[in-house]
Amino acid sequence: MPRRHRRTLQVAAATALLVTAATACNAAAKNDASSDSAKGGGTSFTLVTPDAVGQNEFLKLAVTGIENAAKQHDGSQKVYESTDTASQQQNVQAAVDAGPDVIVLVGFEFADLVAQQAQKNPKQQFLIIDACTSKTYQNVSCAVFREHEGVYLAGAEAGLLSKSGKVGAVDVLDTPQFRRYSDPFAAGAEKVAPKTSASTRFVGGQSPFDDSARAKEQANTLLSKGYDQIMAAAAAGNYGVFEAAKAKGAYAYGVDVNQCPSAPGTVVDNVIKRTDVAVEKGIGSVLSGKTGTTVSYGLKEGGISLTGLEPGVDSSKCVIADHKDVLTKVEELRDRIVAGKLTVDDPAAS
Repeated sequence: MPRRHRRTLQVAAATALLVTAATACNAAAKNDASSDSAKGGGTSFTLVTPDAVGQNEFLKLAVTGIENAAKQHDGSQKVYESTDTASQQQNVQAAVDAGPDVIVLVGFEFADLVAQQAQKNPKQQFLIIDACTSKTYQNVSCAVFREHEGVYLAGAEAGLLSKSGKVGAVDVLDTPQFRRYSDPFAAGAEKVAPKTSASTRFVGGQSPFDDSARAKEQANTLLSKGYDQIMAAAAAGNYGVFEAAKAKGAYAYGVDVNQCPSAPGTVVDNVIKRTDVAVEKGIGSVLSGKTGTTVSYGLKEGGISLTGLEPGVDSSKCVIADHKDVLTKVEELRDRIVAGKLTVDDPAAS
């Protein structure tokens, strides 16, 4: 599992300390890289990633977002790919030195760096995706996600597909932020199947974001009790959850990007974060003069979705592709949430 999934769940913990409005593996890259394309007119945008993009779908979407923004605004874009803390610092400095209209950064790793640079360079606009600075700066805009809305829809799928009437979740830690990936799963299942039983197990331990063995153990605890649909929010441990579910003929759900190809026939669907949407819309907002704000992206804004609700589901290798009837019902729930007729409780809300 790409590092980004571990980092994305860590964002929930970091962002809890950074913004009240907001709220996941190990394939580290070895070389810095940057790329240019879409040369255009007056505006320019720079994207800085915390890791090499490679086949990391989460970061590839961010690249797509800045490319789309460059086309939309007849500008140019540049991507700096980091590999470690040192290169992150170097790339942020290089981006600032270049002075583009907007510098976009993905992840909590950049929060402190941006805070420092924002004070030194008050005329430079920054956009942080999936995190924010602890202090508000007029030249720092933030984009965060309402993951719980997508988790709720995945839970509805689980409730409709469960044969045992028991759905569970394997979560990294027992905190309000991380319960965004488990509590709404139970709520969604209970919405469509009121008699559903739900339970959550937590990875914990010394390395909760990277412990596939402990995640698998927690999944097996649920499976042994008859739970047949499991939300995998165990960061790098998701593979352990998938392995446990596959061995028992049960089903699991992924996060952030399409994880179905990693366990075809086992992973039903995924709660995905559309970083491309957050980047493109965030840049547009900054250029229009709306700066220094934190914008939350959920189902309504297109920032959160399910693989099953996106184009290409038939070739996604997700189990949900074979259950169009379930998708129809989930689409109805999504539309109700988007219309404001159904509110999903946020475990992290104060």
